Amino acid sequence: MITSDQIRAARALLRWSGKELAEKSGVGFSTIMKMESEIGVPNSNFKTFEALKSAFEKAGVEFIGSPEDAPGVRLRK
Repeated sequence: MITSDQIRAARALLRWSGKELAEKSGVGFSTIMKMESEIGVPNSNFKTFEALKSAFEKAGVEFIGSPEDAPGVRLRK
């Protein structure tokens, strides 16, 4: 799972708007905004997490840490 902080950080790292992330992931804009506003791991289904994570990973984002231990993001080389 990824945290709301990781979603916001990944989007900022890529300089994507919420609308761009919605288009690239197939996840609704309002769902993304709701997930980003929550603390920790957002309350959502597995398919939504996978769609967001997949869109970010295709763009070169790597998720590091775990929700409980130093969650973060970085660009792959």
